[in-house]
Amino acid sequence: MVPQLTQPRGPAIIGIEPGVQNLPRWPAEMQVIEERIRHIPNSFNEREPYYVSTGLEPQPFVVGEAKGQVVYYYKPLTGSYFLQSKLGHPSSQDEIAVTPQNSDDVTLVFESRFESGNLEKAIQLSQFCYELYLRPDLYSERHSQWFYFCVSNTRSNITYRFSIVNFRKPYSLYSCGMQPLRYSEKMAESQEVGWHRVGKDISYFKNNLINGDGATMYSLTFSFEFPYDYDRVFFAFCFPYTYTDLMEYLSKIENEPTKRTLCKQRLLCRTLAGNLVPLLTVTSRASDIGPVKKKVVIISARVHPGESNSSWIMKGLLDFILADSSKAELLRKQLIFKIVPMLNPDGVVVGNYRCSLTGRDLNRQYQSSLKEAFPTAWYLKNLLTRMQRDHDILLFCDIHGHSRKYNSFIYGCDSKKETTDQQHVFPFLMQKWASDLFSLSCCWYKVQRIKEGTARIAMWRLGVTNSYTLEASMAGSSKGNLAGYHFTTSDYEAIGHHFCEALLEYCTIDDVKDLKAGVICEKLQNADSSDCEESDSSEEEDLCLKVKKITLKGRGLGGKPKNEKGMNS
Repeated sequence: MVPQLTQPRGPAIIGIEPGVQNLPRWPAEMQVIEERIRHIPNSFNEREPYYVSTGLEPQPFVVGEAKGQVVYYYKPLTGSYFLQSKLGHPSSQDEIAVTPQNSDDVTLVFESRFESGNLEKAIQLSQFCYELYLRPDLYSERHSQWFYFCVSNTRSNITYRFSIVNFRKPYSLYSCGMQPLRYSEKMAESQEVGWHRVGKDISYFKNNLINGDGATMYSLTFSFEFPYDYDRVFFAFCFPYTYTDLMEYLSKIENEPTKRTLCKQRLLCRTLAGNLVPLLTVTSRASDIGPVKKKVVIISARVHPGESNSSWIMKGLLDFILADSSKAELLRKQLIFKIVPMLNPDGVVVGNYRCSLTGRDLNRQYQSSLKEAFPTAWYLKNLLTRMQRDHDILLFCDIHGHSRKYNSFIYGCDSKKETTDQQHVFPFLMQKWASDLFSLSCCWYKVQRIKEGTARIAMWRLGVTNSYTLEASMAGSSKGNLAGYHFTTSDYEAIGHHFCEALLEYCTIDDVKDLKAGVICEKLQNADSSDCEESDSSEEEDLCLKVKKITLKGRGLGGKPKNEKGMNS
């Protein structure tokens, strides 16, 4: 035997005083404003119902610069591939927005050059009507879906109309009642109201715009009023959660002695831009439990940057397992948690919807051996194989957001040759603990060839029976007491809590393998199937499932999703 040094553990990445290493790194071509954008943590306290379509919403044609004035334009001068990165705040910035000439000029001032921001162009068609264009993912001409920008020089009690005209998905929950998110700084300061839903006359439809590759574009149009004069107001696709938010959250954990003892923060790897990918290990100290060989649970999130709700679920999960409670303590005694809270920091920083700085979807690269190109996917898979040498992997879960279905739900893996009851147990427990937030009937377990590169199937191929994708709607629920209402950040965090409660109960089952198939099948048959239908398509690219009309007693929620031609499905 040749003596060898063991592979060193990664250094602790978050110190008591966060340093330059924790700041976000950007592609060198991008401009970044100096201000650190902050929002108060709480969302709107009241339940916000879905918008009820009247069928009379306007669907304006895209007219472009020919009949309007460009008041904002920012497109990074990137090449065809990523070259180098930098810390933000360059010494010089171009003037990219029109500045109001005097107090009578009501032109809105747009800005998106901040972390996770995305808006490429704004065209003023009339005094209070604007046509907006989103920037596709960097180093790619696809995936224009995520938006996050701010406007200033506002006027209250005036109806404005925004039309975002270059969406690429033919179906969206915007056509099923979902409303955009808004954040007013003056409202946050005076009323302590954070992100809230806004918009009337909302319509999502196929427009007359054709992009360079011949694909049809889709528009989201909505009208609204600003609550204050001369306010700064943000709009977003989903509740933002940036890379800096994560670093500050992990720093708070490190600053609390008790949590620091329970949660060891290490470095999984660095991204192409040099951003850190934290790896958290949460478990009880060995002296607390004696010589017990624990099973391992591996959880990841935010491989798709625009699915920011997955970070809120992850936050709720971490809050639960690090809490001073009997349930959390029992989980830590029984399990070792390996957690990667943000798999794609580069995409989060630059405001991408789906891709990393390679212009590729990282959740299709788990079969790739290109460690330098896709480091997070390679190192996460390598982490699992290393843990398998000494431990049983109880469960793997990758957390996502979904833009075309209601509720939260799980995708698992069943082969055509063998269907295991064990795969269905954990989703059933999720339904038990999160009945108003989780839909058992939306769960499915198909393994498709085109999905072989996803984390869920790759880990299953490595022998992890309970390999899942946890999806959560960008909109909200269609069942129980929350039917017809948007999710809040508290709801997303609650999904993380319930995930832990379901996991704890799963650990207490004496022998999951001995569960009879009839018991599980009976539970599945009794599940509410009114909120979701069977689909043969994939979890990220399936259609809107022709969402059935939700009937709410006393709430009068109506509106049917429309197909491409504007007809009711």
